[in-house]
Amino acid sequence: MTVTDTGMQGSIPFDPYDYDFHEDPYPTYARLRREAPVYRSADGDFWALARHDDVSEAFRDNVRLSNSWGVSMDPLSYNENAEYAMSFLAMDDPRHLRLRKLVSKGFTPRRVSELAPRIQELTHQHWSRCLEMGEFDFVHDFAGLLPMDVVSELLGVGQSDRAHLRTQSDLLIHREEGVTDVPEAAIRAYVELHGFYTELLADRRKNPGDDLVSALIGAELAGDDGELTAMTDQEIIGFMMLMVVAGNETTTKLLANSVFWGHRSGGQVAGILDAVGAGADALEIVEDWVQETLRYDTSTQMLLRRVARDVEYGGRTIPAGDRVLLLIGSANRDEDVFGPDADQYRIGRDSSRTILSFGLGTHFCLGAHLARLETNIGLAEIARTVKSFEVDVAAAERVHSVNVRGFAALPMKVIAR
Repeated sequence: MTVTDTGMQGSIPFDPYDYDFHEDPYPTYARLRREAPVYRSADGDFWALARHDDVSEAFRDNVRLSNSWGVSMDPLSYNENAEYAMSFLAMDDPRHLRLRKLVSKGFTPRRVSELAPRIQELTHQHWSRCLEMGEFDFVHDFAGLLPMDVVSELLGVGQSDRAHLRTQSDLLIHREEGVTDVPEAAIRAYVELHGFYTELLADRRKNPGDDLVSALIGAELAGDDGELTAMTDQEIIGFMMLMVVAGNETTTKLLANSVFWGHRSGGQVAGILDAVGAGADALEIVEDWVQETLRYDTSTQMLLRRVARDVEYGGRTIPAGDRVLLLIGSANRDEDVFGPDADQYRIGRDSSRTILSFGLGTHFCLGAHLARLETNIGLAEIARTVKSFEVDVAAAERVHSVNVRGFAALPMKVIAR
């Protein structure tokens, strides 16, 4: 039997597109966990899972809950062609597994680890300029630059093109107030990025190098029949489009979220800065700072699934054909898992086995290690070079996006060592 509760949405207003919700979604999440952990919105035509147990179970269920129409609520994005922008994130097995294995042949842990010295160089380059200014916008002058540089280094994109690609990437995820679909500016940005990466791929086929795109061109996988297959042009371009958001935007937001909550941490990050000044290993000590930010205010707040077969959560049956949001931001604050202080930012909390920021199961984020590496290196550079920092909370501006949470502007002032 299918059970719905159309009155539920009136008692707990929940609109993922609402600007006020973007400013602080966590009171809504807490109420959903208490009163409507399996939420049904008739107006929005979606379900939402708010509790950790349900979200983690849903991540692991890749049979009844499908990725094949993508992970975004936007009507223009939610369809059978979602893979063109989201690559294997918008596929189910066996197609998902095949493409993920092919991508993994180029996007290897070794390739990522070998990037560390170059990430350190780029970090030092951008942060040195910030130190010289003393006062700056952390997003514009640092957090928005480093991840795009790293992705560009991976893909072999030249310096002269990176600012333009960063602008298009921002437009791709931004949503104007009251707009509940992909806006025209985002469509233009997609066309622009797709065209750029199409030309880049064509050039690499003629002039291969040691970049990730060249590695993907050469990647082959043996099928059940023993025949080797390679990635098509569209599959490679789709992966590059995914890297723009998954490899750029979410890490930009993680860096800025870390600094914002570090500023508001009641002296916890000040203690980290003092410890580094006294000789502690900066790269090691900031790992807990990154970990708690991933839990407390993760960049990726929610992901969508399409219900392939009836599935039951909390005594309610969600019918095939419906769509359900997995509320990662809510699951990461679940008191039943993280304790009664789950709504507090506490660096050093042991959450490595319980946070859902990078998903679980088949679709666990392939770039999780890279995101952590960049953020650890970025925050370690800050810890090594400043005595203290302040964020102008009143002047901070949030990004407005359904899936991604973070800042468009974050004014900051530092005192160098």
